[in-house]
Amino acid sequence: MVFASMIFFSGCSSSSSSEETNTPAEVPEEKSPPVLYIVQIEQMKFFPENISVHRGDTIMWMNNDMVAHDITEEKSKAWSSSLLQPGKYWKLIADSSADYYCSIHQVMKGSFKVQ
Repeated sequence: MVFASMIFFSGCSSSSSSEETNTPAEVPEEKSPPVLYIVQIEQMKFFPENISVHRGDTIMWMNNDMVAHDITEEKSKAWSSSLLQPGKYWKLIADSSADYYCSIHQVMKGSFKVQ
């Protein structure tokens, strides 16, 4: 007596080019909401003179001095505020680190570092 056996292999194949991996899915980095930083202009100085911020945070310069000032990016003059009379303010959304100064009173200097 002869037994014939036939084995059929039915494989599941996918024509997709993506490969399945066992690595965990990437979790997006949790972002904190933007923060408002206030730099006071008083007695011919920026206070605080240097701050650290995150990209997307807002920096607001508040002129509490007795004379008008401005805020100008120092290296290439990439941005500048309008003339800020006493009691006025100007805002900037931080995109990259910068040194700045008052172009009217050039001894007034400050900086912010974007982390």
